[in-house]
Amino acid sequence: MHALNINQLHTEANNCFLCKNPRCKQHCPISTPVPEIMQLYKDEKIFEAGQMLFENNPLSAICGLICPHEDQCLGNCIRGIKSEPVKFHAIESFISEQYLKDASFTQEQILDKRIAIVGSGPAGLTAAFILAKKGYKVTIFEKNSKIGGVIQYGIPSFRLSREILENMEKRLLELNVKIKYNALVGPVTTVDKLLEDSYDAVMIGTGVWNPKTLNIKGETLGHVHYAIDYLQSPQSYHLGKRVIVIGAGNVAMDASRSAKYYGAEDVTVVYRKGFEDMTATKVEIAEAKEEGVQFELYKAPIEITEEGVIVIDTQKVQNEDGSFTMKTIKGSEKLIQADSVIIAVSQSPKNNIVSNTTDLETNKYGLLVIDERGNTTKEGVFACGDVVTGAKTVVEAVAKAKVVVNTIDAYCSSK
Repeated sequence: MHALNINQLHTEANNCFLCKNPRCKQHCPISTPVPEIMQLYKDEKIFEAGQMLFENNPLSAICGLICPHEDQCLGNCIRGIKSEPVKFHAIESFISEQYLKDASFTQEQILDKRIAIVGSGPAGLTAAFILAKKGYKVTIFEKNSKIGGVIQYGIPSFRLSREILENMEKRLLELNVKIKYNALVGPVTTVDKLLEDSYDAVMIGTGVWNPKTLNIKGETLGHVHYAIDYLQSPQSYHLGKRVIVIGAGNVAMDASRSAKYYGAEDVTVVYRKGFEDMTATKVEIAEAKEEGVQFELYKAPIEITEEGVIVIDTQKVQNEDGSFTMKTIKGSEKLIQADSVIIAVSQSPKNNIVSNTTDLETNKYGLLVIDERGNTTKEGVFACGDVVTGAKTVVEAVAKAKVVVNTIDAYCSSK
């Protein structure tokens, strides 16, 4: 993603109409107060703007970089109807990153209530910040050696600077948040044990880390990898010169760009539909193209071999009711050669917690069942983020976490 320099940021701010009924705010999942932030930026009140952004969205520095802006603020800017839309997200990134560096947090009160947060992804980080600022004693249980969850282990560093997460960690520590690393909740430290062991509430925000499979022959071969695993440490992999990535979401784009970044010469994304059907943002697709990633569209994988992926041509057929169905074309099979194959077709939750916890229900997809306030089926246990919704955007997890935090606060206050 190409960052704007300070002169370009000023130009963007001056282009903003400061709308009275801002569509950018209305189409933001967390209702970012865009005109107010723009005015503060114009008035050179950068710290105040950062404070306002953080209070509304503790992950503002991340959302400014990786949100699907084309569907939200950028895509709904009034100026964009007749001209170029204002790149508010670039200004948001600049302000929020600066704020995380310069701010210093303190707990203004300390409550006699202890909360365990399982997972330090977008939902967990949001909850930790808000609850700690309210005065709760917060402990984060993180199964890896760094905070961030999917932000740390699913998004390449060339898209998201790890300095942002390092500064978040510093701010969390200032709020007396305890972080237990390499601490997998489930088999040994159970949720039941946490509730018995002085925690008044537990919030689960563990994300979705089990890759979904293609269910085709050859998926377990040595040169075949899942994107969610690959992106955790792409520098560890030896993919060879030719790489095929199967999938069409942002994870597929991240995997293909990472493969290029770490030395693959020929990277090809294989997808059974066309560009217009891809779930990846237009920006991510464009940047993958810029970096030399190739696309084989209307191709469905049917087998993986030592030599590469056998695909079959597909076509979109309109049904009588106006809907479309993808059909394969017999006799069109061909081999696309590759040294390595990366599969990126979504994820589902792991069951470490559920299989070791009483009274915690999931739906048929393995996602935790909650009510509209974030209560699970077990008293004192709350959940939000991808472990509830399936893989969604960071900003959606933040917005849901704010709701669940209020539920936890009310629950603890009533005890």
